[in-house]
This record gives sequence, C-alpha cells and structure tokens, in this order.
Amino acid sequence: MLTLSAKIRKTLGRKVKTLRREGRLPAVLYGPKIENLPLEIEKKSFEKIYKTAGESTLIFLEVPEKKKHFHVLIQNVQLDPITLEPLHVDFFQPSLKEKIEARIPLVFEGESKAVKDLGGTLVKHLTEIEVKALPQDLPPEIKVNIEKLKTFDDEILVKDLPIPEKVEVQRKPDEIVVTVSPPEKIEEELEKPIEEKVEEVEKVEEGKEEEIK
Repeated sequence: MLTLSAKIRKTLGRKVKTLRREGRLPAVLYGPKIENLPLEIEKKSFEKIYKTAGESTLIFLEVPEKKKHFHVLIQNVQLDPITLEPLHVDFFQPSLKEKIEARIPLVFEGESKAVKDLGGTLVKHLTEIEVKALPQDLPPEIKVNIEKLKTFDDEILVKDLPIPEKVEVQRKPDEIVVTVSPPEKIEEELEKPIEEKVEEVEKVEEGKEEEIK
C-alpha cells in the first residue's frame, strides 16, 4: 500500500502561504472516529501518490508524532484555478467495516475499428462510474476495452464493464458507456447549433420588420 508521510501542522489560517512557498501543502485528516487533525505534507510526494491512487484508493498516512499509520482516502483536493497546482488536501479515514460510495474513473484502452477503419468518432457517455464497496475493495480505476466497437451499431454498456466482485455499481446495467458515431452524424451535431441560431436571428429580424410596418 502506498505510504505518505505527514507532520502535524502548527501553521494555520492565512499563514499557510508560507508552507506553500516552502514546497509543502496544508492538509487535514478527519473521519467518523477521529478528531480533525491539521497536517502538512511535501507537495512533490503528494502529487506522485495522488497520480497513482486518485481519490478511490486507500493509502497509509504516516504521522510520526502520533506514532501510527492511518488508512485514508484522498478527498477534496483544492487546486489553484490558474496553475491547477494543489493548494489544500483533505484526508478521510473511513471505517473499514462499512461500505462507502465513490466515483471510479474509466480508462479507455485498445483501438476501435469503427474509429480507425470507418472514420468514426469515439463518444464517451461516461468517464467515471459511481460504485459502493468497502474502502479496501475500491479499485483505483476501471479499464474499458474499446476493441469491441467494430461498427457504428456496437456499444459498451455498464453491464459490460469488468467490475470487481465485491464492488456494487450504482448505475443501471443498460446505461451506455461508450459508442462510436459516424462522421456525418458528428458534422450534423456540430452544424445544428449554428442553424438554430440562424433561425432565431431570422425570427427576430422578421419581428422587427413587422414593427416597422
């Protein structure tokens, strides 16, 4: 299991800007059975683990001052709106005996013949899926093999996803995950909003003409 080291944070409020300048991030640890604990972590170490674990994989949070590890999920990562760099992190310690709901990202793999040979466009109806499971059973991602999409009539549904046995999907089995649209359909969709706007302008102009008369 991935491990991240943290220190108890004594810098609070607006003074946390000093931490960020030093390459550290303010964070907080919370959960149903523990009191909120302000922490600070190394930014580079966090980014490396976050890239692998995301927000659905348990990690060990090591706090030397407490002389213990915490099983936690990374949650509510606040990002700078311009640089998209993390500014603050929440670590949630769930009960390992109770199921929780989480959103698992979908990773699309393989090559679709409908895209490669027929010139279609891959349409992702879902990019993540809601599930329910014990924290330790949550997968970091769910892989979707799109090689099955050989024609424009083919589709991959929620029931086709390789869901781990201990994970409950919170969506309808027949919900569409991904399809391939033919070239002309994509062009129609792109042109549709423009045509609608032209019609709206024409109606407005006709209304003005009637007013002048």
